[in-house]
Amino acid sequence: MNKLLEKDPFTDILGQETAKAQLKSALLMNRHILIVGAPGIGKTTLAKNVAKALKKNFVRIQGSPDLTAEDLLGDIDPIKAMKFGPLNKKSFSPGKIFKADNGILFFDEVNRCPEKLQNALLQVLEEGRATLGSYTVDIPANFIFIGTMNPEDSSTEKLSDVFLDRFDIIYMSYPETIKTEKEIVLMKGKKQIEFPDDLLSLTISFIHWLRKSEKLEKKPSVRASLGLYERAQSNAMIDVKKKVDFDSIKDVMISVLSHRIRLKPSIKYLQTPSEFIEEQLKRFLDSQKNLKSDLP
Repeated sequence: MNKLLEKDPFTDILGQETAKAQLKSALLMNRHILIVGAPGIGKTTLAKNVAKALKKNFVRIQGSPDLTAEDLLGDIDPIKAMKFGPLNKKSFSPGKIFKADNGILFFDEVNRCPEKLQNALLQVLEEGRATLGSYTVDIPANFIFIGTMNPEDSSTEKLSDVFLDRFDIIYMSYPETIKTEKEIVLMKGKKQIEFPDDLLSLTISFIHWLRKSEKLEKKPSVRASLGLYERAQSNAMIDVKKKVDFDSIKDVMISVLSHRIRLKPSIKYLQTPSEFIEEQLKRFLDSQKNLKSDLP
């Protein structure tokens, strides 16, 4: 735990200083944590960074409506049941949660799992044991549970107040500044040819412009910035250019962004996502005062 007392033990994540400070505080007391935020802002990366910083085993579970308590906790092995008898504990085949003892149990998109599984997790988090049918199984519960959820996803299960009461909630937001997002893109993105710094600033500024739009229900994530960065390079290479220019970026805008945004109901019947992006790009460029001569 001494690692947590360092100024920034979570170096895989740039920015997010408030979230990282809250996370350190919760981890020092071995609290279970729920990280809440939009897709593509680094929730999973932060959870992995916790395991790396603490040198802990990292067990990941992907939330899904099809996930069952048996998948997570374990089930009766029919072959062992025939050998030892169905009520013998030797017939029990443990699930993923057992592998997390003395480590990090990371549950990605926990609000995608059904209510029945939430109830099974309640017993594990509270008592360190689980009941499966006629079996009560003691589970090594010396682990830190880190879950994530996207509050904007309306297709998921509602987390009960009783379930949420077991967690401290930490909120993550989009990168605070254009500078921070540029650093993330340059660190995470593939680089094949030169991408001029002023054009990269312009590209990420446009993403931030879109995030401020009141017409959007779903806003573009950092993956959108990464997509534009990498695809603009591809376009420039295909066109045998020595470096990315504005046309290289503009030509991939629709492909990269149209599915990463969602218009509000009052707008989506008046405009397609593609039309919205084209309109916003024009307005954004008109708002810029010091554009380079190679921009339209």
